[in-house]
Amino acid sequence: MAAATAPAKCILVTGPPGVGKTTLVMRVFETLRASQPHLSIRGFYTREVREASERLGFEVVTLDGRHGPLASSKFSSAESLRWPTVGKYKVDVRSLESLAVPELQVKEGTDLFIIDEVGKMELFSSSFFPAVMRVLESDIPILATIPIPKFGRDIPGVARLRNHPGATVLTLNAVNRDMMRENVYNQLVNMFTAT
Repeated sequence: MAAATAPAKCILVTGPPGVGKTTLVMRVFETLRASQPHLSIRGFYTREVREASERLGFEVVTLDGRHGPLASSKFSSAESLRWPTVGKYKVDVRSLESLAVPELQVKEGTDLFIIDEVGKMELFSSSFFPAVMRVLESDIPILATIPIPKFGRDIPGVARLRNHPGATVLTLNAVNRDMMRENVYNQLVNMFTAT
């Protein structure tokens, strides 16, 4: 079977904003890193940038600790005036592309990709979604987060992932958070032992 048609091993975690999708992904990552240190895990996550109790934006953080801006309500350069917006945030596509996209290169020896998140901000990059699709079409397991559809409408790129035959979508909520973390961890470990 050709790699492009091989079923992906993809776990997509969704849920409302603030429910703990990034926290779940990072706890699973930390548990995997501690329990299976031989695994090669690539990817990135997004982290809120706050000042006191006010959210100012988000930054993209690679799993090896490099970070840069993703979006901010405080960007005020002449260049940022042309950047795409999501709500009150200006999206720094160049920063995303310099940090996140290289982490999504399919390389021999990679055991898992973590992608937090595939959402509206990230999809402003013309190179981000093709990189995600190359990962999805490889046979390397993926743990990713996606936004929950707003008003019943999904973002087209997110819908492609959600409807991919190799994807399992898990909806996170305040009640199932702890159980879901263990469930995701166990599913991933089973994927590693099945190969």
